Amino acid sequence: MRQAQARIETALAQTLARVQQRGAPPRLGAAVRHAVLPGGARIRPLLCLSVAQACGDRFPALSTAAAVAIELIHCASLVHDDLPCFDDATMRRGLASVHTAYGERIAVLTGDALIVLAFETLAAGAACTVSPSAGDDAAPATEALRALPTLTAILAQRTGMPGGITAGQAWECEDSVVLPDYQRAKTGSLFAAATEMGAVAAGAEAAPWRAFGERLGEAYQVADDIRDAAGDLQRLGKPAQRDAALGRPSAVAAIGLAGAIDHFERLLVHAQAAVPDSTGAAALRALVQSESNRLLPADLREHALAVA
Repeated sequence: MRQAQARIETALAQTLARVQQRGAPPRLGAAVRHAVLPGGARIRPLLCLSVAQACGDRFPALSTAAAVAIELIHCASLVHDDLPCFDDATMRRGLASVHTAYGERIAVLTGDALIVLAFETLAAGAACTVSPSAGDDAAPATEALRALPTLTAILAQRTGMPGGITAGQAWECEDSVVLPDYQRAKTGSLFAAATEMGAVAAGAEAAPWRAFGERLGEAYQVADDIRDAAGDLQRLGKPAQRDAALGRPSAVAAIGLAGAIDHFERLLVHAQAAVPDSTGAAALRALVQSESNRLLPADLREHALAVA
């Protein structure tokens, strides 16, 4: 786990350094770094690499690029989510949000730049995959290049319309929404991208890994609803009780805190059950359990039930 986390942080730092070397506008370059570094749990890229490793991780440069691309898209979504026209959040990950630190115009451009950089990073990862990993010398490098269109399509579909994170945020602008549809688009889509792209980047099929990512993503959204309702700024690193203040759809609003906690636990069981048989299945189930404890620790669970 630590090795994968170090791999992600190194690759993100290298990606941002390359952008700076090209002479980007200083404020935009600084805002992009502010949005990405330091990061949060990095669960989406970690999940991508974990699935790639479960599938053999034959092309490490490609799976690393896929993981970085997913994290850049996630960071872009946070920048846009914090804008005054959406959440108007002044804090993110314990720091000033991008629009608070650099202004609204730069924040909009930062989110846009991160989305474009994600696709550029994915293409560059495929281009630099000149040979398979050690021990699999017979596989041609062109096999990794052939995976690029599929990886690009997955990332685009899980970012845009009709069911990507852009659509998820757009549902917040509608008069009515079906809660599971909103949750699958807003959060589940990028988790599904992580599991699908991890498999494809390792030379495996995406479809068997889709349900795992979707169920885990839905669990994350429900956990976020619970944490927003029962948490605080110190615990979350961002303002709490925003869903209620903004009239946003949430599991807590729909079924209450106790019901949301039960739903979260059921989704985690479904996520673990959806892990395909592989050499890394046990490690992936352990990752789900670890994230469950991090997202909804015992003290927060008890507090949530007490105020329910």
